[in-house]
Amino acid sequence: MIVRFTIFAISLSLLTAGWVETYGQFKNGNTQWKFQGSSKAAFADFNNDGWVDVYSGVLLKNDGGKKFVAVKDSGIPSGEGIWGDYNNDGYVDLFLFTGSGALFKNVDGKKFEKVSFPKLPTVNSRSAVWLDVNNDAHLDLYVGGYEIWTKKVHPDAVFLNDGKGSFKEVWRQKDCYSARGVTSADFDSDGVTNVFVSNYRLQPNFLMKFDANNQPQDIAKKFGVMGTPSTVINYTGGIKYPICGHTIGSCFGDLDNDGQIDLFVGNFSHPPKIQNRPQFLRNLGPKGNYKFEDKSKDTGLAWQESFASPALGDFDNDGDLDLYFTTVYPTASGGIKNYPVLYRNEGNWKFKNVTDEQKLSKLAATYQAAWADIDNDGDLDLCSAGTIFINEAKAANWIKLQLVGDGKKVNHSAIGATVRIKTGDKTIARHVETGTGEGNQNELGLHFGLGDHSEPVDIEIIWPGKHKQVVKNLKPGQKHVVSFK
Repeated sequence: MIVRFTIFAISLSLLTAGWVETYGQFKNGNTQWKFQGSSKAAFADFNNDGWVDVYSGVLLKNDGGKKFVAVKDSGIPSGEGIWGDYNNDGYVDLFLFTGSGALFKNVDGKKFEKVSFPKLPTVNSRSAVWLDVNNDAHLDLYVGGYEIWTKKVHPDAVFLNDGKGSFKEVWRQKDCYSARGVTSADFDSDGVTNVFVSNYRLQPNFLMKFDANNQPQDIAKKFGVMGTPSTVINYTGGIKYPICGHTIGSCFGDLDNDGQIDLFVGNFSHPPKIQNRPQFLRNLGPKGNYKFEDKSKDTGLAWQESFASPALGDFDNDGDLDLYFTTVYPTASGGIKNYPVLYRNEGNWKFKNVTDEQKLSKLAATYQAAWADIDNDGDLDLCSAGTIFINEAKAANWIKLQLVGDGKKVNHSAIGATVRIKTGDKTIARHVETGTGEGNQNELGLHFGLGDHSEPVDIEIIWPGKHKQVVKNLKPGQKHVVSFK
């Protein structure tokens, strides 16, 4: 059944109508914004003041879209983490997946308190995601486990939220693979969120679907996302697998505007061709049983050896998700310099390198990569290489959505929800996620560039649990808050 819910809109500054291609639109904002984060970046509005904040080894409050202010005595130590409202009180909480793990409860947007959480078996995790494994409206956690090279590989683990403030480990990986990035999406529109695990050491990747007992089952091979396998090898811990790729981070996102959630797999790869290169994987949708088709061959992405953490975002508001992709070797094999790159999505699975023209040339090696509209001007800003890059585009047509669950049927953060907007012959899909690339987090609010479409739009939401909602006539140039009731 399709139900319509009440919405309200928050007006933001309207820009010049129509999309205008711009050049050199990113500006280093570190000085102006007093940005000081050097760890991976996780964006969220922790105090509900309408301005997105960031945790990057230190908690930085967004002061009215003008600067970041370090929150003294926040109670949160240095580390890497992700945001999600685990107790459905309306304030996002922070989980640190590094070390033995730690959960910090947000108290009214004013302070954070460390709460009890089971010790992580992952030891040196590099990423995790919040998701609602059993659709009980309470956020659970999937945490990736990494390795001590040639000595030991640590397990992935799943922690279930009992809805009363406690978590229990309900699954621990037996045959351990070296997880790097963990990301999630409801790629098959069944109302249940799936987890994609980027595994390193030429290992096959995982696509996890949860069964009735809250146990993840790997369906990567069936859906065509494990990698392109070849020779079988042995590895630490007694596992044996076919050579695929050194995957560090991956991203779910609708790359061709057909309304289906596609997948970009960010493979690091040494020169031997046996090692998988980065992959663009198209979701074939219901007609293709949601399997994925490899579109990598002619996309235009030039190879670099040390590719690492990708992040998808429509930086130019033309309606297409663009690709930002970091590198982690300053100098790779043969003395070749490696640098992070920005590729503009030209449509039809073609991407163009616009790194130089967008003033993002020769950035330092980094795992940090995340998008957010920190100044509320309707375009996405970028955090990478220890820098906040302010997007100074003149593009107008966009819309932002903040989805709010009721905490009873849908988690308050709406993590796992997918929204579709039709504009002409395009169906643009975006989803609420908590992890992207390797251990980063884009802002929880959804950003849609609308290109030359300036008329009001209708949206369709698939909430976790497959609750469907339609909202009509949302005006562009605004942020709209949509609540599940």
